[in-house]
Amino acid sequence: MTAIRSAAPGTLSEQFDALANGTIASPLSQYGLIRFSGEETAAFLNGQLSSDVRTLPYEQAQYSSYSTPKGRMQASFLVWRDGDDYLLQIAAELQTAIQKRLSMFVLRAKTKASDANADYLNIGIAGPKAADVLAKVAGGVPTDALAVLHGDALTVIALSENRYQLIARADQSQVIWDALQQAGVQPAGEDVWRLTEIRAGAPWVTAATQEEFVPQMANMELIGAVSFTKGCYPGQEIVARTQYLGKLKRRMFRVHIGTDAAAAGNDVYSPEMNGQASGKLLLAAPAPQGGIEALVVVQTASLEHGLHLGSVDGPALEVLALPYEVA
Repeated sequence: MTAIRSAAPGTLSEQFDALANGTIASPLSQYGLIRFSGEETAAFLNGQLSSDVRTLPYEQAQYSSYSTPKGRMQASFLVWRDGDDYLLQIAAELQTAIQKRLSMFVLRAKTKASDANADYLNIGIAGPKAADVLAKVAGGVPTDALAVLHGDALTVIALSENRYQLIARADQSQVIWDALQQAGVQPAGEDVWRLTEIRAGAPWVTAATQEEFVPQMANMELIGAVSFTKGCYPGQEIVARTQYLGKLKRRMFRVHIGTDAAAAGNDVYSPEMNGQASGKLLLAAPAPQGGIEALVVVQTASLEHGLHLGSVDGPALEVLALPYEVA
């Protein structure tokens, strides 16, 4: 990601206050960008990813995933278009391996993958005053979820309520970051932005959770990341069978845990599981009220028996609301 000069984020308490009452801005170095270029890009990606890339409009973004033949997610993405190209946002720690793996399957298709991190500064903007700030800095604000506003120097994506992603062209990145700070944003760190992802129910796969979940376990179809009508892609048969045969026994939930020691990949237990783990944390971040907020994928049957971190005697998980209904 393009380097910038930035004010220090301030205390975690100050960042939480700005998230609740003002606006935070967070450079998203935890994500990487893969660019796909070429006239057969849409067809190629459609045969690899879980979403229907062919139907992606220029003014829209979509979530997606890439799975093993057994249907287990190797990566999750946010996908949008950049001219004739497609950009895939991915957890930075997974980018090199996934970019290489996807490139292996290009064969004779007229498309090429490249690292796009040096081309842009990727910034997360959130808070009740975020739209006002972006109206000043970007000259406009997309209103619908996953709507994309393209400009000469930057692109703005509306992620969810009061949450936006700003992709600034590298040669304009410092100017735009300075304009955000002049507009009164509170610089924020990765933990606070991850909290906004958790509250939005956006399931980012990281190294700690690679190949752990079928897309529906992480609610991917509920955020538009899975097409059940577009045809074949790796893991499609398992994903379809899970959907239509009613075999989905795990789901993703948002929880609060009264401990500061929790991280993605940690196991979660429930008394009725006879010592076997009921699920795993997918994302975790410090909570304003103390402890941790997290996304956890667990056996739905365990909810009525209680969930605990690390062991059946570990800290209890309190289930919180998500912005969409989990069946």
